[in-house]
Formats: sequence, C-alpha cells, structure tokens
Amino acid sequence: MILSEERQSHWAHLLTDSIWNDDMVDYTDEDQALRLAKLAIKEFVNEDLAIDKRAREKVASLKRGVVESSPEWEVLYKKYYEEERKKNG
Repeated sequence: MILSEERQSHWAHLLTDSIWNDDMVDYTDEDQALRLAKLAIKEFVNEDLAIDKRAREKVASLKRGVVESSPEWEVLYKKYYEEERKKNG
C-alpha cells in the first residue's frame, strides 16, 4: 500500500481528531499527538512496503518464471505476502 505524505498526514489528522471527538483521550499536546500519529502511519506504510518487496522477490525467485499479474502470480504473491505479514506480527 503506497500512501503519499499528504495522504498519511490526512489520515493522522482524521485519527487524532476522531480520538479527541470521541472523548477517548485528552491531549496535553495536540502537536505531539499528531506527530506520533504521523510517525505510526509512516512506520506502518514502510513496513508494508518492505513486506510487499519481499513477497515480490519470492515470486520472482521461482525457477518456473511466473509472469507478473497472471492468476498464478497473484495467488503466489498473496500467499507470500500473508506469510511475511505473519512473520512481522
């Protein structure tokens, strides 16, 4: 999942606003809360990109040369992606 900086910032604002509006927490420092939300989203995106890369590398390393975007590639990618996701918790 690729999210632009702008989209990540938008999600961080939605997250912090929603938590605040639902009275789930009272921020002592709204700017810090927003920075932490942005950091968490950025880390998630980076982790997802790394998992995607490893899954793609696994499919590409197969000797039978599976063509990208073919039905077989899609099944293998999904399988390897889920394996990598489980490894990371």
